[in-house]
Amino acid sequence: MDEPVTEQLVEKVEAIVRERMDGQAAGHGMDHVLRVLVSARAIQSEVGGELQIVELAALLHDVGDAKFHDGVERSAEFAREILSGLGAGDDLIEHVAHIVDNISFRKGDSAKPLSLQGQIVQDADRLDALGAIGIVRTIEYGAAFDQPFHLPDAGDAKTGVGHFHEKLFKLKSLMNTDAGRRMAEDREAFMRTFLNQFLLECGEAS
Repeated sequence: MDEPVTEQLVEKVEAIVRERMDGQAAGHGMDHVLRVLVSARAIQSEVGGELQIVELAALLHDVGDAKFHDGVERSAEFAREILSGLGAGDDLIEHVAHIVDNISFRKGDSAKPLSLQGQIVQDADRLDALGAIGIVRTIEYGAAFDQPFHLPDAGDAKTGVGHFHEKLFKLKSLMNTDAGRRMAEDREAFMRTFLNQFLLECGEAS
Protein backbone atom coordinates (compact mmCIF):
# COMPACT_ATOMS: atom_id res chain seq x y z
CA MET A 1 0.00 0.00 0.00
CA ASP A 2 1.24 3.49 -0.80
CA GLU A 3 2.51 5.59 2.11
CA PRO A 4 -0.14 8.12 3.19
CA VAL A 5 0.93 11.74 2.88
CA THR A 6 2.36 13.22 6.05
CA GLU A 7 -0.60 15.42 6.96
CA GLN A 8 -3.15 12.65 6.55
CA LEU A 9 -1.18 10.09 8.54
CA VAL A 10 -0.38 12.44 11.40
CA GLU A 11 -3.97 13.67 11.61
CA LYS A 12 -5.36 10.12 11.58
CA VAL A 13 -2.94 8.97 14.27
CA GLU A 14 -3.82 11.96 16.44
CA ALA A 15 -7.52 11.13 16.18
CA ILE A 16 -6.91 7.49 17.18
CA VAL A 17 -4.67 8.45 20.09
CA ARG A 18 -7.27 10.94 21.32
CA GLU A 19 -9.88 8.19 21.37
CA ARG A 20 -7.63 5.64 23.08
CA MET A 21 -6.40 8.04 25.73
CA ASP A 22 -9.81 9.55 26.48
CA GLY A 23 -10.17 9.96 30.22
CA GLN A 24 -6.51 9.17 30.92
CA ALA A 25 -5.14 11.74 33.36
CA ALA A 26 -2.62 11.96 36.25
CA GLY A 27 -0.41 14.17 34.08
CA HIS A 28 -0.18 11.52 31.37
CA GLY A 29 -3.23 12.26 29.27
CA MET A 30 -3.79 13.69 25.80
CA ASP A 31 -2.91 17.17 27.05
CA HIS A 32 0.57 15.87 27.83
CA VAL A 33 0.87 14.26 24.41
CA LEU A 34 -0.09 17.47 22.62
CA ARG A 35 2.42 19.52 24.63
CA VAL A 36 5.14 17.01 23.76
CA LEU A 37 4.15 17.34 20.11
CA VAL A 38 4.46 21.14 20.27
CA SER A 39 7.87 20.97 21.97
CA ALA A 40 9.09 18.28 19.58
CA ARG A 41 8.15 20.42 16.58
CA ALA A 42 9.95 23.40 18.12
CA ILE A 43 13.14 21.41 18.71
CA GLN A 44 12.97 19.81 15.26
CA SER A 45 12.74 23.26 13.67
CA GLU A 46 16.16 24.02 15.19
CA VAL A 47 18.02 20.73 14.87
CA GLY A 48 16.46 19.07 11.82
CA GLY A 49 15.40 15.46 11.45
CA GLU A 50 12.41 14.00 9.62
CA LEU A 51 9.34 15.83 10.88
CA GLN A 52 6.86 13.04 10.17
CA ILE A 53 8.76 10.59 12.37
CA VAL A 54 9.03 13.18 15.13
CA GLU A 55 5.31 13.94 15.04
CA LEU A 56 4.20 10.32 14.98
CA ALA A 57 6.52 9.26 17.80
CA ALA A 58 5.40 12.24 19.90
CA LEU A 59 1.76 11.32 19.40
CA LEU A 60 2.26 7.62 20.13
CA HIS A 61 4.84 7.69 22.92
CA ASP A 62 2.32 7.24 25.76
CA VAL A 63 -0.56 5.50 23.99
CA GLY A 64 0.08 2.32 25.99
CA ASP A 65 1.53 3.80 29.19
CA ALA A 66 2.19 1.07 31.77
CA LYS A 67 0.46 3.07 34.52
CA PHE A 68 -2.83 2.50 32.73
CA HIS A 69 -2.22 -1.06 31.48
CA ASP A 70 -1.63 -3.07 34.64
CA GLY A 71 2.05 -2.18 34.82
CA VAL A 72 2.81 -3.41 31.30
CA GLU A 73 4.25 -0.88 28.84
CA ARG A 74 2.38 -1.33 25.55
CA SER A 75 3.09 1.88 23.63
CA ALA A 76 5.39 0.30 21.03
CA GLU A 77 2.90 -2.53 20.52
CA PHE A 78 0.01 -0.11 20.04
CA ALA A 79 2.12 2.14 17.79
CA ARG A 80 2.80 -0.77 15.44
CA GLU A 81 -0.87 -1.74 15.47
CA ILE A 82 -2.13 1.78 14.74
CA LEU A 83 0.40 2.60 12.03
CA SER A 84 0.01 -0.76 10.35
CA GLY A 85 -3.76 -0.30 10.31
CA LEU A 86 -3.30 3.02 8.54
CA GLY A 87 -1.10 1.48 5.85
CA ALA A 88 2.24 2.95 6.93
CA GLY A 89 5.41 1.38 5.57
CA ASP A 90 7.43 -1.13 7.57
CA ASP A 91 10.49 1.11 7.93
CA LEU A 92 8.43 4.00 9.28
CA ILE A 93 6.55 1.70 11.67
CA GLU A 94 9.72 0.19 13.11
CA HIS A 95 11.44 3.57 13.43
CA VAL A 96 8.52 5.03 15.38
CA ALA A 97 8.11 1.89 17.51
CA HIS A 98 11.82 1.91 18.36
CA ILE A 99 11.59 5.52 19.54
CA VAL A 100 8.45 4.89 21.57
CA ASP A 101 10.04 1.85 23.20
CA ASN A 102 13.28 3.57 24.23
CA ILE A 103 12.60 7.16 25.32
CA SER A 104 11.28 6.68 28.85
CA PHE A 105 13.33 7.66 31.89
CA ARG A 106 12.61 4.32 33.54
CA LYS A 107 14.39 2.39 30.75
CA GLY A 108 17.67 3.76 32.06
CA ASP A 109 20.78 2.00 30.79
CA SER A 110 18.70 -0.69 29.09
CA ALA A 111 17.43 1.78 26.49
CA LYS A 112 18.78 1.34 22.97
CA PRO A 113 20.40 4.26 21.09
CA LEU A 114 17.97 6.71 19.52
CA SER A 115 17.99 8.37 16.12
CA LEU A 116 17.98 12.16 15.96
CA GLN A 117 14.20 12.01 15.73
CA GLY A 118 14.09 9.86 18.85
CA GLN A 119 16.37 12.23 20.71
CA ILE A 120 14.08 15.12 19.82
CA VAL A 121 10.97 13.35 21.13
CA GLN A 122 12.79 12.22 24.27
CA ASP A 123 13.85 15.81 24.97
CA ALA A 124 10.28 17.03 24.37
CA ASP A 125 8.86 14.39 26.70
CA ARG A 126 11.36 15.27 29.42
CA LEU A 127 10.67 18.98 29.01
CA ASP A 128 7.04 18.36 29.91
CA ALA A 129 8.18 17.11 33.32
CA LEU A 130 9.80 20.49 34.03
CA GLY A 131 8.65 24.05 34.62
CA ALA A 132 5.15 25.09 35.63
CA ILE A 133 3.68 22.12 33.79
CA GLY A 134 6.06 19.77 35.60
CA ILE A 135 4.90 21.09 38.96
CA VAL A 136 1.23 20.65 38.05
CA ARG A 137 1.85 17.15 36.67
CA THR A 138 3.65 16.11 39.84
CA ILE A 139 0.71 17.27 41.95
CA GLU A 140 -1.80 15.61 39.60
CA TYR A 141 0.08 12.33 39.74
CA GLY A 142 0.27 12.46 43.52
CA ALA A 143 -3.46 13.12 43.81
CA ALA A 144 -4.27 10.21 41.49
CA PHE A 145 -1.98 7.72 43.21
CA ASP A 146 -2.25 8.89 46.85
CA GLN A 147 1.24 10.35 47.00
CA PRO A 148 1.60 13.50 49.16
CA PHE A 149 3.37 16.49 47.66
CA HIS A 150 5.43 17.09 50.78
CA LEU A 151 6.03 15.59 54.21
CA PRO A 152 8.52 17.37 56.49
CA ASP A 153 9.86 14.04 57.80
CA ALA A 154 9.14 11.84 54.81
CA GLY A 155 11.89 9.29 55.42
CA ASP A 156 11.58 6.69 52.67
CA ALA A 157 8.04 7.75 51.73
CA LYS A 158 7.53 8.87 48.14
CA THR A 159 6.55 12.53 47.80
CA GLY A 160 6.25 15.08 45.02
CA VAL A 161 9.10 17.16 46.42
CA GLY A 162 11.21 14.03 46.64
CA HIS A 163 10.38 13.35 42.99
CA PHE A 164 11.83 16.74 42.07
CA HIS A 165 15.20 15.69 43.49
CA GLU A 166 15.11 12.01 42.54
CA LYS A 167 14.24 12.57 38.88
CA LEU A 168 13.17 15.98 37.64
CA PHE A 169 16.27 17.96 38.56
CA LYS A 170 18.36 15.36 36.72
CA LEU A 171 16.62 15.82 33.39
CA LYS A 172 18.50 18.92 32.23
CA SER A 173 21.78 16.99 32.19
CA LEU A 174 20.15 14.18 30.19
CA MET A 175 18.94 16.33 27.29
CA ASN A 176 20.19 15.29 23.87
CA THR A 177 19.97 18.57 21.96
CA ASP A 178 21.19 22.09 22.60
CA ALA A 179 17.64 23.33 22.11
CA GLY A 180 16.35 20.86 24.70
CA ARG A 181 19.04 21.82 27.20
CA ARG A 182 18.27 25.52 26.81
CA MET A 183 14.56 25.00 27.36
CA ALA A 184 15.22 22.64 30.29
CA GLU A 185 17.49 25.18 31.98
CA ASP A 186 14.76 27.81 31.97
CA ARG A 187 12.12 25.41 33.24
CA GLU A 188 14.30 23.94 35.97
CA ALA A 189 15.16 27.42 37.22
CA PHE A 190 11.45 28.17 37.60
CA MET A 191 10.89 24.91 39.50
CA ARG A 192 13.73 25.67 41.91
CA THR A 193 12.31 29.14 42.56
CA PHE A 194 8.89 27.61 43.24
CA LEU A 195 10.33 24.94 45.53
CA ASN A 196 12.33 27.47 47.54
CA GLN A 197 9.22 29.61 48.01
CA PHE A 198 7.10 26.58 48.89
CA LEU A 199 9.52 25.43 51.58
CA LEU A 200 9.85 28.99 52.90
CA GLU A 201 6.07 29.18 53.31
CA CYS A 202 6.18 25.82 55.09
CA GLY A 203 8.64 27.32 57.56
CA GLU A 204 11.51 25.17 56.35
CA ALA A 205 14.95 26.18 55.19
CA SER A 206 15.24 26.34 51.41
